[in-house]
Amino acid sequence: MTHQPPAAGSEEERKAFNEIQQSFARQFEEVFPDKLAPRTVVILPSLSLDQEILSKIKGIVHYEERMLCLLMLLRMPLTKIIYLSSVPLAESIIDYYLHLLPGITGYHARKRLTMLSCYDSSVKPLTQKILERPRLIERIKQLITDPGSTHLTCYNITSLEKTLVVHLGIPLFGTDPDKFYEGSKSGGRKTFRESGVNLPDGFEDLSTKEDIVKALAALKKKYPGLRKAVVKMNDGFSGDGNAIYTYPSLTKDDASEKNIEESLSQHFKPVAKDVSEKLFFDKFKEMGGIVEVFLDGDIKMSPSVQCVISPAKEVEIVSTHDQLLGGDDGQIFIGAIFPADEMYSISLAAEGKKIAETLAKKGALGRFAIDFISVKQDDNSWRHYAIEINLRKGGTTHPFLMLQFLTGGKYNADTGEYLTASGNKRFYFASDNVSSEKYKGLTPDDLIDISMYHELMYDGAAQEGVMFHLVGALSEYGKLGLVCVGSTPGRAKEYYDKTIRILDHECS
Repeated sequence: MTHQPPAAGSEEERKAFNEIQQSFARQFEEVFPDKLAPRTVVILPSLSLDQEILSKIKGIVHYEERMLCLLMLLRMPLTKIIYLSSVPLAESIIDYYLHLLPGITGYHARKRLTMLSCYDSSVKPLTQKILERPRLIERIKQLITDPGSTHLTCYNITSLEKTLVVHLGIPLFGTDPDKFYEGSKSGGRKTFRESGVNLPDGFEDLSTKEDIVKALAALKKKYPGLRKAVVKMNDGFSGDGNAIYTYPSLTKDDASEKNIEESLSQHFKPVAKDVSEKLFFDKFKEMGGIVEVFLDGDIKMSPSVQCVISPAKEVEIVSTHDQLLGGDDGQIFIGAIFPADEMYSISLAAEGKKIAETLAKKGALGRFAIDFISVKQDDNSWRHYAIEINLRKGGTTHPFLMLQFLTGGKYNADTGEYLTASGNKRFYFASDNVSSEKYKGLTPDDLIDISMYHELMYDGAAQEGVMFHLVGALSEYGKLGLVCVGSTPGRAKEYYDKTIRILDHECS
C-alpha cells in the first residue's frame, strides 16, 4: 500500500518538513565542499508567485530556463541532476550549456542529467503542476538513489515547495516558507530598522486602498516638497508589483486624505503596463504591501547585495551588482553590472551584511538578495537605503553562478573585486530583457549558428565572451538574456554591444 503524505498545510506536514530539513546541515558541511562526493540535485525553477501579475511578463514560462546555470554543477564528475520544467526544453539549449562545462565532456555530463517535463504551459506554478502529477513525483523519487546526499534547489519557496519536499523526502536549500513575511516588503522594512541601516521613510503592513491614501497623505504632510511615492505589493516580482503615485500641485495644507483620494486615479500608475488600477488594488488587498517615499538625488544608483546563509547561520557576501532598471520611473529590473561600482561596493557590502546577520538570527537560509538605492552626497560619499529583500534567487543569481562555475573564482567583499582561480579580475554586463520584434522567428539553433559564425561564444581559455539564456523565448517573443564577461568593465560592455549589433544585422 502506498504511503500517503500528510495533508498540505497540516501540522503533520510541518513536522515532517522540519524533520526532513534537519538532514540538510550534514549535507552542507560534508557533501557541498567535496567536489568528488556523490550527490543528486533536484532543480525546481518554479516561479511560485502571483500568476495573474506574472502573466503580464512576456514569455514568463521560459524564465524557468534561468536556472539552467545550475547544469554547471555537472562539472563535478559524480554529481547527478534532475531538472524539472513546465514544457520540454530544446535539446540544442541543453547541449549549449553542457558545451560550456570546463574539464568534462558533454557526453559524460549528459549521462548524469535527467530532464523531466510536465508538458503543461499554463500559468500555474511549476510546483503546482508537479503536485498534480503523482506519477511524475514517483519518477523523481525513483531517480533519487540516496536521499541523504540529495537536495532540492528552487527559485523561490512557498507552501507548494514545502509540500513537495515532504512528498519527495529530501531537504531544500532555502528559507522555510513559514518565514515568508521576513522576505516581504513589509517584513523587510522591519528587518532594516532592526539592522540599523537606512531605509526610505514610509509605512508597512498596509492592505486597503484607504491605507494607501492615508500613507500618501501623511508622507506629503511630513515632506511638503515630495514629488513621488512608491506603492509596493508585499510579494511583487521584478518591479511588476509596484506603482508610482505622483503628487499633484498640493501644498502641505492641501495634502488631505480627501484630496489625495480624489486625485488618485489621475496620478496613480502601476509599473506593469497591463495591470489596471483595479487589479493592482485587488492584488494589494490580497497580499498587503507598503508605501514609501520615492528617493530623489542628482546621482543615484540601484545596487544589490547577494548573500548566502549556511545552516550554521554563517553569513557570506557572495556578490554585489549595479542593477539596470527601466520603465518610466526606473522600477523594472532589466539587467545588472558586476561587480557594483568600486566607489561604494565595499560600504554597500557592509550594509548588506548587517541585514543578512539579522535574517540569520530569524532563521533565514540559503541564497538571497537585498536591493538598495544609493545616493551620492555633497561630500562625494554614498548613502545606502535598503529597499527590499528577496528571499529567493533573482535576476542577478544566474549570471553570477555562471561566472563562478566557469572560472572557479570568488568575490571578495572587502576589496569589491572578483578574481578567477588564476587570480585574474573579471566583470560582466548582463541583461534578462534583450528584446526586439526583429528577433522573432529565430530558433535556438539559429542563435547558436550566428554566435559561432561571429565568434560570440564564451571562450573558456580566455575566460571572456558571451553566454545566452532565456533562449526558449526567442522565437515566439523575440526575447533573450545575455551574460557578457570581460577582463574590464569596458570589454564586458563591448561584448554586449557587439552581440546586439550582430543580432540586429542578422535579423535586418
